Amino acid sequence: MVEYQIRFTTSAANEFRRLPDHIKDEAELVIEGLKKNPRPFGVRKLKGHNRLYRIRIGQYRLVYEIDDKTKLVRVTRVRHRREVYR
Repeated sequence: MVEYQIRFTTSAANEFRRLPDHIKDEAELVIEGLKKNPRPFGVRKLKGHNRLYRIRIGQYRLVYEIDDKTKLVRVTRVRHRREVYR
């Protein structure tokens, strides 16, 4: 099985660095899991977008795009749930 590559947008990388440590640890585990299965149980597709998905990490949301042709997962946002969809 081919693993997906994980890439962060510049803004998502900055958001990730500013996360609280306990959320960052949990997010790292989730991101590692996305390499093998980019659509795990609990993931939701965002309405109005063809390739955007979100996954819950406590009170935070990780929003990412899946490109199956190039086997790439691009993380676009990592924010608190009240701010992520703005």
